Amino acid sequence: MEFQLEETQRLVQETAREYATRAIAPRAREIDRDAHIPRALLAGLADIGLLGVNVPEALGGAGAGVVAYSLAMTEVAKACASTAVTMAVSNMVAEVIATFGTDAQRTTYVPRLCDGTLVAGSFALSEPEAGSDPGAMRTTARREGGEWVLDGSKQWITSGDFAGVFVVWARTGGPGTKGISAFLVEKDAPGLSVGHHEDKMGLRGSSTTALHFDRCRIPGSALLGQENGGFKIAMMALDGGRIGIASQALGIGEAALEKGIAYAKERKAFGAPIADKQAIQWMIADARTELDAARLLTLRAAWLKEKGVAFSQQAAMAKLWSSEAAWRVCDRALQIHGGYGYVKEYDVERHYRDVRVTRIYEGTSEVQRIVISRGAIG
Repeated sequence: MEFQLEETQRLVQETAREYATRAIAPRAREIDRDAHIPRALLAGLADIGLLGVNVPEALGGAGAGVVAYSLAMTEVAKACASTAVTMAVSNMVAEVIATFGTDAQRTTYVPRLCDGTLVAGSFALSEPEAGSDPGAMRTTARREGGEWVLDGSKQWITSGDFAGVFVVWARTGGPGTKGISAFLVEKDAPGLSVGHHEDKMGLRGSSTTALHFDRCRIPGSALLGQENGGFKIAMMALDGGRIGIASQALGIGEAALEKGIAYAKERKAFGAPIADKQAIQWMIADARTELDAARLLTLRAAWLKEKGVAFSQQAAMAKLWSSEAAWRVCDRALQIHGGYGYVKEYDVERHYRDVRVTRIYEGTSEVQRIVISRGAIG
């Protein structure tokens, strides 16, 4: 059993940390306030290989592995959770196409995702009536001549207004999950339009939109994987995506704890820094322990995926624990700040808002418990 990072993993972590600290963190408040991530920051992520960390080098990625990706996600999320989730979805889309795409699809899209030419990738699975239950999907795709025609709507789509390519799931067969297929849809496809922009509690810099498909015509070659085989692709992508969100939650929690400790050392009450008070020390001890447990669970899941062995249950454990632990840590950090934690002048207020959604997207905590229990019961 080895707990030391390999040289490549350490290099990716250090590279991500340096860029996040220098370029992203100073603009995090602005990103939150303006609900916009400067495109230059995303281009910078591409320049240092962070939009395709686990993508083979032959396709333009860094080829650094899943553990390195997790480490990079944590560092970026520590600086700005909105930027991190945009990075996470682009990585997931690049991986999905690299894994399930044809040679033509891989060479057409993956290098341009990794180098930032497409700006971002987008993952269009959820719908207004189909979130945790993809079997309730209503968006349809039918053959018409040599093309596919898509009709329907998607909801909660990260980077929906500026992504260069979307992985879109639609019903091509009967009811339930067995009749779902995946497609690659470019942003300028006729019949595709961007709908409502969500005014969110947190992750405000990350664009979240609806998508509408009105007789959206795409080439016959846009089918990703096998017809009616899209549900398997979605579930495999979400398993890996849960490692990314666990890493994001960990980064947010680390940022909140770091700020909580710094404030506790500076703030004086009853003649001494509040860091000297046992109540505060116990908050910090619990937070530090929970985040270390989250880190180990997350890196274990990343390592298993990297080794090519089953990791679904472990990814669910990592996502469940990391998101809920990070929520508790952010809550404690805000409490340490007292009234100041409740105002936007202090970053802990932003961390508190940002972390909440990690218990919802990429599968709610309740869904993670279902996955974990099924694995345990057998």
